[in-house]
Amino acid sequence: MKVQVGRNELLSALQAVIGVVERRQTLPVLSNFLIETRDDEMIVTGTDLEIEMESRARVQNLAPGRVTVPARKLFDICRGLPEGAEINLESSGDRATLKSGRSRYSLACLKADEYPAMGGVADGRLLTLKHGELKTLIERTQFAMAQQDVRYYLNGMLLEIGSKRVRTVATDGHRLALSELALDTGFKEPQQIIVPRKAILELLKLLDGGDEEVTLKISGGQLQADLDVVRLTTKLIDGRFPDYERVIPESGDKRLQANRELVKRALGRTAILSNEKFRGVRLQLEDGKLVLQTHNPEHEEAEEDLEVAYTGGSLEIGFNVNYLLDALGALNSEEFIMELKNADSSGLVYALGDPSSKYVVMPMRL
Repeated sequence: MKVQVGRNELLSALQAVIGVVERRQTLPVLSNFLIETRDDEMIVTGTDLEIEMESRARVQNLAPGRVTVPARKLFDICRGLPEGAEINLESSGDRATLKSGRSRYSLACLKADEYPAMGGVADGRLLTLKHGELKTLIERTQFAMAQQDVRYYLNGMLLEIGSKRVRTVATDGHRLALSELALDTGFKEPQQIIVPRKAILELLKLLDGGDEEVTLKISGGQLQADLDVVRLTTKLIDGRFPDYERVIPESGDKRLQANRELVKRALGRTAILSNEKFRGVRLQLEDGKLVLQTHNPEHEEAEEDLEVAYTGGSLEIGFNVNYLLDALGALNSEEFIMELKNADSSGLVYALGDPSSKYVVMPMRL
């Protein structure tokens, strides 16, 4: 293989894929990129056996071929080269040589035939939507995904596709985030899939929020996302997601309406003196008034007194302050609504006039 390529084009292709390559691998070849040339394109592939990512870059193809090179080393070399530099990349035997100006680097290669391939997703059901639409769905729910939970089906995001809507749902067992988009999907039968956490976070990096289209293909326990010059393929989590609709509280008789940024800042300040382990904040509600209180084992205390629109009688309830901050941070509105029933029932948070995104937070005893 022998190619000539611009540093910016190559770096962009490597950057799109580097996130899937683990630093420590049981198989040495998984620490490498697979680089192939076809016509005037270079295809860079990275995988951890659960997720596979491909990125393409325009090159001057002087001699076609396939080679694997150390992913992190190649990425760091390209990142360190001057902006706009020209790169010559050539492989011979078990070595790849990169030249740029007066710089020369020789990298150890492994056999390309040993590189594991997931293979493309066979014919499956297709969903097409805009970058911005998918990015919004993910951003508004991804923070509620569990991390390394023994309930493996929580370590990802539910993607639910109906005939007229698309939903994303995430929960870690203590809170739940849901966002939906009205869309004519073409799906006659609804479908639910659970996409792994790492795949969701990598996909989010690739979405630029514009009007370009991204195509999702679902088939045989895999999801494939095509985004112009990048393709992400991931195995799906084989499990049953909880019946999330049962978790969403019915309309509570106690209703708080307040300025989102005002409450968010007050929560951020009171969080400074909360218990670092439990992160609890007490909400004291009376007509027209919200008092936030925190304390910690050092007997330090914080209190914020806010004027809000609240009706429903006096209520005192505790929440994890980080969960409330995450929910308010995901909303895109000036005002928000919080519906409550009693001190033992979950709270429901959503934007005023826009219930397309909902957040359920379980209470905690303080």
